[in-house]
Amino acid sequence: MVFGSIEVRGARENNLQGVSIDIPKRELTVFTGVSGSGKSSLVFGTVAAESRRLIDETYPAFLQGFMPSRPRPDVDTLSNLSAAIVVDQEPMGANARSTVGTATDAYTMLRVIWSRLGQPHIGGSNLFSFNDPQGMCGGCEGLGRVSAIDTEALVDRSRSLAGGAITFPNFGVGSWYWKVYADSGLFDVDKPLADYTDTEWHDLMYGAERKIVSGGINVTYESLVPKITRLYLVKDVDSMKGAMRAAVDRLATFTACPACGGTRLNDRARSSLVKGKHIGEAAAMQLTDLAELVRDLADPHVQPILDGLNDLLATFEQIGLGYLSLDRESSSLSGGEAQRTKMVRHMGSALTDMTYVFDEPTIGLHPHDVRQMNALLRRLRDKGNTVLVVEHKPEVMAAADHLVDMGPGAGTHGGTVVYQGDLAGLRTSGTATGKHLDQAVTLKSTPRTPTGVLRIEHANLHNLRDVSVEIPLGVLVAVTGVAGSGKSSLIHGCLPRDGVTFVDQSAIRGSRRSNPATYTGILEPIRKQYARANGVRPALFSANSAGACPECKGVGLIYTDLAFMAGVASPCEACGGKRFTDEVLTYTLRGKNIADVLAMSVEEAMGFFTEKTVLPMLTRLFDVGLHYISLGQHLNTLSGGERQRLKLAIEMGGDTPAFVLDEPTAGLHMQDVDNLAGLLDRLVDSGRSVIVVEHNLSVVARADWVIDMGPGGGHDGGRVVFEGTPADLAREERSLTGRHLAELVA
Repeated sequence: MVFGSIEVRGARENNLQGVSIDIPKRELTVFTGVSGSGKSSLVFGTVAAESRRLIDETYPAFLQGFMPSRPRPDVDTLSNLSAAIVVDQEPMGANARSTVGTATDAYTMLRVIWSRLGQPHIGGSNLFSFNDPQGMCGGCEGLGRVSAIDTEALVDRSRSLAGGAITFPNFGVGSWYWKVYADSGLFDVDKPLADYTDTEWHDLMYGAERKIVSGGINVTYESLVPKITRLYLVKDVDSMKGAMRAAVDRLATFTACPACGGTRLNDRARSSLVKGKHIGEAAAMQLTDLAELVRDLADPHVQPILDGLNDLLATFEQIGLGYLSLDRESSSLSGGEAQRTKMVRHMGSALTDMTYVFDEPTIGLHPHDVRQMNALLRRLRDKGNTVLVVEHKPEVMAAADHLVDMGPGAGTHGGTVVYQGDLAGLRTSGTATGKHLDQAVTLKSTPRTPTGVLRIEHANLHNLRDVSVEIPLGVLVAVTGVAGSGKSSLIHGCLPRDGVTFVDQSAIRGSRRSNPATYTGILEPIRKQYARANGVRPALFSANSAGACPECKGVGLIYTDLAFMAGVASPCEACGGKRFTDEVLTYTLRGKNIADVLAMSVEEAMGFFTEKTVLPMLTRLFDVGLHYISLGQHLNTLSGGERQRLKLAIEMGGDTPAFVLDEPTAGLHMQDVDNLAGLLDRLVDSGRSVIVVEHNLSVVARADWVIDMGPGGGHDGGRVVFEGTPADLAREERSLTGRHLAELVA
């Protein structure tokens, strides 16, 4: 049955070359193509963006009066849209009160069950909530952790109060907070803290509250440690940014709350038991174990809730997240885990005729789990929804009803539809994707000889079970295993760090102004070149300094915080998003102004710059597969895989003897995976050691040594299943990784 299509005409968002395409509705369509070919621009930047914009226009008039409108995507026409739900890899928020359980409503169901079946009965479901005073632990206010302050990071004892002894932000000399201490009469403001008596030190750091007069106003004097704790440490630390977050990280160490044991709940909430467990213990269980507990429960008063929770927990297991627990903080999830958790939230929805948009939902999944992911995508489609997936894995392409291949290259070399149809047609299309679909994986025949080893002995972190292993040096080592098997715990948590550089996919700390040019340091020599060529000062060519557009302060965007809804970013009308003043844009270097340069891709910049201070870094960015990103692209628009490769490009310029990479192929097309694998080989051949935590079997096959963790996830994992060469792994039937590798090389 034909249900029509989403009609796109003349899409030019980012690098799209006037794309026109009909996307079938109520089908599973996979968009693929080399990295930077325009897949995301078409799916997220055009289709999903226009759907969200149209939804905004349906808000009541009084809301539209103060809400900035989202800019319309650069497209001629876009018709037959349905409401789009974007399920991406963005973190699920930095709220420390958000857990896997609260984000998916699973904990809400659990609270209802405990309020009905728990003995003794203590009341309604809000007695079991760590976000409600009735249920939260008073010691940690429902956060499950308490802080200890390192006073040496709070003050500089060699200074006096007048000399800036309090080093924490907002407490500088002359600030309101500082004046309370200076005016208290308790201290000599010119006396170094190192010379304080025990009484003076106690009064400053831990003394009792008292009334004082500061600036002619009666105020309450509060000593430093209690004040810092009240103002910052009982708040949501993960939501802090910039200097404040860095200061708190230096200042405080967090441990499980001794009053509640980290469960976040008070004694009364923990007194009510179901099957001998209080709700905090149930929330801490591995989800596969919790599912068994819930399946054993039966009561007509809560049977619909029990059935709903059973279905929800089963979906977690099917999607490869059965090793998580409901009390796991949402902010601690990886990008792939966050996306799959959001997916769980939508699987139980009764909505139909929606458009679901997924951004590489298989990132972080072992090949064993990819098949289950495909089944869930089909379930969404079968409920009468349109499912659009940006993906590189052939296994997902095989599950699609329809395929769209973008290319032929990346950046300015891409942005067109090079194939549209079924899988059989893609195989014979001659595109980069088609050529790689049936490319055989070749196992390394002659592995390199190690030059030494790194030893991990008796590791018991998280789910590791007394693991001892030797990791060879001077070679390419792949650490494999299903999600939750203990790979990251072993390598990131237990590997000796001397001489080892860890390059991961975590967010890059920086402001909204940060971009690849500033982060890599190449903007500084570029600014100097512009200054020299035009006889002006370098500060003019900084969007953070004299050259910044006064309207947007050099950001290029105007951010509007809507508090109760997602914020909106719109291009600055004064500078057109270029970030600089009109005067600055009149200065050129070889015919290009600074905004033109920042809009260049890495590949374009390599053809423009001849300066030796710029070219080496550009070359490394090209080598790690980031040839398509622009120099001025906001860092928060980069994927986890792109962030990792950006960090790798920087570290490659140093003398680090060993690298640890966390799924470096994330977000890469099969062609780009080949290029990255070649780069890893070159790093090893240059005398470096490279350890990759990886699921991609093409990379595993090219490794010199493989350590496979498992056999399952969570408490079913945590053991070394296999150590040896890829060829031996392919013959190891006890290893899930080995079985899938054998299928690929057969």
